[in-house]
Amino acid sequence: MTCSSFPSTHGSGREWFSRENLQLVLAIALLLSSSPVHAQRQIDEYAVRRQQLVKDVLVPGGVKDQRVLDVIGSTLRHEFVEPQFRDRAYYDIALPIGESQTISSPYIVAVMTEAIDPQPTDRVLEIGTGSGYQAAVLSPLVQEVYTIEIIEKLSRNATKVLQRLGYKNVFTKLGDGYQGWEEKAPFDKIIVTCSPEKVPQPLVDQLREGGLMIIPVGERYQQTLYMMRKIDGQLEEEALRPTLFVPMTGVAEAKREVQPDPQNPSLENSDFELPEMENGHVPKWYYQFSCRLVNDPKGPVGSQVVEFKNDIPHQPGILLQGFPLDGRYIRKIKLSAWVATINAKGTGDENERPAVIIQFFDANRKRVAYYTLGPFLGTRDWRQYQKEWAVPPTCREAIVTVGLFGGTGIARFDGVELQVVQRAGGKGGE
Repeated sequence: MTCSSFPSTHGSGREWFSRENLQLVLAIALLLSSSPVHAQRQIDEYAVRRQQLVKDVLVPGGVKDQRVLDVIGSTLRHEFVEPQFRDRAYYDIALPIGESQTISSPYIVAVMTEAIDPQPTDRVLEIGTGSGYQAAVLSPLVQEVYTIEIIEKLSRNATKVLQRLGYKNVFTKLGDGYQGWEEKAPFDKIIVTCSPEKVPQPLVDQLREGGLMIIPVGERYQQTLYMMRKIDGQLEEEALRPTLFVPMTGVAEAKREVQPDPQNPSLENSDFELPEMENGHVPKWYYQFSCRLVNDPKGPVGSQVVEFKNDIPHQPGILLQGFPLDGRYIRKIKLSAWVATINAKGTGDENERPAVIIQFFDANRKRVAYYTLGPFLGTRDWRQYQKEWAVPPTCREAIVTVGLFGGTGIARFDGVELQVVQRAGGKGGE
């Protein structure tokens, strides 16, 4: 049970180097590899990317605590991912770390870290060590970090990286996070980076009176990130935002009552008619940037639509939703959406244009394919767009993302629908 957020989106946040520029950077790096200054230049490149991440994603995303911004800007995320993913370490995306688990996106790590208001005297319990990145971010902000991982290989790897990088106040343990770390309790703060269906009672018991816990709770693909405070032995909860994390395994998974149905994929709140949450978030959708629900009398599916508005190139502007989709049972799907735009522009990077994107992931949460509906540029009235795609046989889950993707202008979306076109054995959809 590593407990990191699901891979967030194709091109989420600003992919600061285009494919062409990235190839140039890598070519230069190869030429310089025999130079004594090569290592320093590589370090400087990562430092620049970290600062761009803070400036272009975290600050626009609403992260305000300067301590958190500083620690994200200095923590070496590339050390916590596999070598083949290091060129993407400072994109705001989750990345696979093996064993069907992921490292959370930097934005989600920053949001969760800020939410628990870390103090220098805090003793913090983290459930789901994963790569070790979240523990590394917490380390300079608190007194001690105790982190638990259920998967032996991940626990061993994270421990080695944390020790090599000198995180002396981080203590790791192999075990089921559902049970917590009783002998080290009570904890001032608990941060849970995977999702159980319900809050584990042992974690409630191990949180000190007045302490804070941040935890994603709910069904496999429909979760809410909660901030909880322990008052008189009970948890008082505040819903922060819809979210999507990998499931808490072990005891938590055995207790799960609602299981996903990969043979009947669908999108929740596809017409955006559910009322906006008190904090401005769109129900059932997550990773929300630069968008809101608005009333549109010309809306093709009800009166409420989701609007993206942005005048800063490269700034994130997305909304996404994950769902189970099994390529062994579903052969082909159709994705459709109503779209209207006003002066919508891309940035020159093919990944930064208004669009609808669907991504397919295998059982290890590695992306096996992605397709684009769009791009939608210029000014256009409401029109429905749709395409059919084959589902890779190895697909086990998918993500649909709508938005500007770093582009500018205004884009409105409504009626984002998913339909099964062909099932295994040649049968059509329902």
